[in-house]
Amino acid sequence: MRGLILAINPGSTSTKIAVFQKDVKVKQTNITHDATELAKYEKIADQFDFRKKQILEYLKKEGIKIEDFDCIVGRGGLLRPMPSGTYKVTDKMIEDLKIGFQGEHASNLGGIIAKSIANEIGKEAYIVDPVAVDEFEDIARISGIPEIKRRSLVHALNIKAVSRRVAKDLGKSLNDCNFIVAHLGGGISVAPLKKGKIVDVNNANESGPFSPERCGQVPVGDLVKLAFSGKYTQKELKKKMVGQAGLVGYLGTNDARVVEEMIKNGDKKAKLIFEAMCYQIGKEIGAASTVLFGNVDKIILTGGLAYSQRLVEYITDMVKFIADVVVIPGEDEMQALAEGAYRVLIGEEMAKIYEEEVKI
Repeated sequence: MRGLILAINPGSTSTKIAVFQKDVKVKQTNITHDATELAKYEKIADQFDFRKKQILEYLKKEGIKIEDFDCIVGRGGLLRPMPSGTYKVTDKMIEDLKIGFQGEHASNLGGIIAKSIANEIGKEAYIVDPVAVDEFEDIARISGIPEIKRRSLVHALNIKAVSRRVAKDLGKSLNDCNFIVAHLGGGISVAPLKKGKIVDVNNANESGPFSPERCGQVPVGDLVKLAFSGKYTQKELKKKMVGQAGLVGYLGTNDARVVEEMIKNGDKKAKLIFEAMCYQIGKEIGAASTVLFGNVDKIILTGGLAYSQRLVEYITDMVKFIADVVVIPGEDEMQALAEGAYRVLIGEEMAKIYEEEVKI
């Protein structure tokens, strides 16, 4: 076994692919897709042939034979609630990815494309820690309205990857650690990990801190008024909450670097809004610490916003009384995918079977 792994991570208008030798990245590219071409497809799953063809064309151009791969790993999508881990892509999983069991998202294509390529070469296809990872304790599911259940939709891939890294640095197994991980990107997930399991999290689309482009938790009574004001259709209001809120809504940009430049130039409103976002993140970390009864080994700040020294210092000042803060900026999803697949290839971890782990 050469340990050659192909990782596939579909986004809304592009598909990242990377080639790994074991868990070391050899090559990576970002294949951009023409928006007018994508608009031809009614459902995201319908883009399968188009995206797969572009991936294979790139590999051929680079002189990479698909027969040389030991496995293919794809980004996991909005599947049924499932435990963390690396999963074989099975027929039932493909079925749920195609229908978008918990919603349509480009990541649903990851497993579908990976399985198709793997079938051609007689190898296994995997996904790793999709956003549908659900390790909630039952008490965390109660919302306060019987008709509404709190759901686990979380940036699990990066959260688990950085947690494993910090646990290793501590000389511990992830299963022996209690962490609070704040994934700080276009959406923000703040998750308490109890013995390595994500036992609670804000849904980044609906709750927790506001982010560069999402509203987070807002006063529900006022949101209801807005919904019935006649100013917005349901689709428009959803777009306002996810895509046109947060920094975008207040300041017209989702780029924290632009906001920091505004602050340097004396923009007091930009400073207030940026610090309000930091404040809400710190407050959410504090709330997460109560889930762990204050027994926190480390607080981990990760994602693109963690490159901001201003943000890191503000949050650290708020939460350092809880535990030491570790900063791992960025989110190397391709690395996390490859590491998950490689753990299975070398027998460090057993691949899970979707049908055995979820409620069908």
